[in-house]
Order: sequence, then C-alpha cells, then structure tokens
Amino acid sequence: MTAPASIDAVIGSIPADWRRAIGRAGTSERLAPIADFVAARQNTLPAPDRVFAALRATPYGSVRAVILGQDPYPTRTHAMGLAFSVPRDLPPPLPRSLQNIRAELRDDGGWAVPEHGSLEAWTRRGVLLLNTTLTVQEGAPGSHGSARWWVLTNAIIAAVAAKKAPVAFLLWGEHAKAKGRLIDPQRHVVVLASHPSPLSQAGFLGSKPFSRANAGLEQRDSEPIDWSLDE
Repeated sequence: MTAPASIDAVIGSIPADWRRAIGRAGTSERLAPIADFVAARQNTLPAPDRVFAALRATPYGSVRAVILGQDPYPTRTHAMGLAFSVPRDLPPPLPRSLQNIRAELRDDGGWAVPEHGSLEAWTRRGVLLLNTTLTVQEGAPGSHGSARWWVLTNAIIAAVAAKKAPVAFLLWGEHAKAKGRLIDPQRHVVVLASHPSPLSQAGFLGSKPFSRANAGLEQRDSEPIDWSLDE
C-alpha cells in the first residue's frame, strides 16, 4: 500500500477540518488507490499542492453553497484546484466554460464581473468550488474519470448535505447531477443545469442558477449568496 507521505507528495493533503467531516473517505487506505492512479501518469493537473485547494479555500464550517463541475481544466495555466476558476493574473482569452458562467452571472442578476477570471471571491463567502474528479491529464478532459475520486467527492457532498443549515447545491453537468441523490432537496437547495462548456452551453445559458439558488435559500429563511466578483 502507498505510504501516507507518498500520497501527500502525489495529491497533497486534505485539511484537518474536512478530514474530520468526511471520516474514513479521507484516510490513507481510501486515498491510496487514487494516489497510485495519479502517480502512474505524467502531466497530471493541477499540481499536488493545488488538488485540494477548494477544501482549503472554503473550510467545512463556512460552506453555504457548492458549485459542482466535472474535472479540472486540462490546461496547465488554467488548472488551479477551484472548479471553473482560473488564476487572477491569467491573460485573456478565458476558458469558454468560464466565459459562459460570467455571461450568465450578468444576465441572471446583473452581478458585477471583473476582467480577471478568478472566482476566489466566492470561496470567501462560503462557496465550495468542487469538481467530481479532482485531477486530469493535461490536454485530455475526463481522462481521470476512473481514478475513484468519487469515493472522496461523494463523501464531501454527503458531509455538506449533513449540515443542519440550508446549503445551495449548484450541480452543473451530468456528472454533477448524479450527486443529487446524496442531498435532501427539502432541507437544501438543489439547482440543476447543463455544464457551462461550449458543448452544452445552450442548456446552461438562461438557466439562472444563481438567482434560483438565492431564492431557495431565502425560502428556507437563509441569507442569499453575494455572487458578485468585484473584489
């Protein structure tokens, strides 16, 4: 079995608060097969210290919403461990999925959209930017779909769904929608939409996921999310 130190070197380490929340799914025994899969492949994205960036950016106790995508951008300059986000200093053009998210953000509620493509402002307001699969081969979308990341990401979704306070789950694309079975739609807000990729943008644009999420939170006597990106 792969030693814990080797696991950390390949895929990094899960923050302590999330390890407590997800229990056995965060143990070396469960993570070893994933680390073995990743270690056997070259040009894997993102870098090991960014694989769990979403969990570090949004502590378990602060999660109020989850945006769930499929897997990281398969481009080295784009992949940063936060679903759909790119580094703040990345020059244009932005990835097409991100362009569609920004367009929908403006059309949905008129929220501010800056020139940069970072979504990190959302993480500071309790939005977990998670993918169903946390690594990918450079240049090959979906290439790590068999890496058993579902063992961990299912546990993450289930842990958030166990929260007593309402959480908005924005599930984008078929891989993300499949996680809906882990969520109680009466207690939480579940907003389904197509993936914002150019391949399915017709089902994403006009879906109003942000205002629908906020409406659901307000119906459950919870504060809406500030979706602006003007930081």
